[in-house]
Amino acid sequence: MSAGGVRRAGAHDLAAWMQLRRALWPEADDTADALRAQLQCDDTAVWLAFDADGVAIGFAEASLRRDYVNGTQTSPVGFVEGLYVVETRRRSGVGRALVDAVERWTREHGCSELASDALIDNTVSHAAHRAYGFEETERVVYFRKPLSADGASR
Repeated sequence: MSAGGVRRAGAHDLAAWMQLRRALWPEADDTADALRAQLQCDDTAVWLAFDADGVAIGFAEASLRRDYVNGTQTSPVGFVEGLYVVETRRRSGVGRALVDAVERWTREHGCSELASDALIDNTVSHAAHRAYGFEETERVVYFRKPLSADGASR
C-alpha cells in the first residue's frame, strides 16, 4: 500500500469510519454510540486505511467468533466482518494491508484461522478474498418463512 498507511481506529475516527461503513452497508443504521461501544469491545477491532493526505480510504472490521464458523476447524476464529476500500483505490494494496492488520490481530489473540464471507453473487469480493489467500470452504443458501401470530402459514 502506498502512502498514508493502516492503523487501528479510535473514537476520534468515528466520522470517517461511519462514512465508509455507509458506503458498504447503506441500509445499516448503527448509531455513533453503538460504534463507540464496538471500539471498546475486546473481541472486535477496526482498522482504517489512509491516503497520503490523511483521508480515510478503507476499513476492516474483525471479530473473534467462538460459535461455529462454516468451514473452520478451530475456535475461536478471527472473522472479517467487513472490508471496504473506496473504488478509486481498489487494486492498489489497500485491501491487502487491511487484511494483513486483521491477520496480525487474529494471531495475537491465539487464533490459527481467519474466516470471512461474501454474498453468493458478489464475485468481485470472491476474487478479492482469493487474492488475499482465502480459500472457499462451502456455499450456503439461507431460507426464511414468515409466521403469522395465529399459526396460519402465509
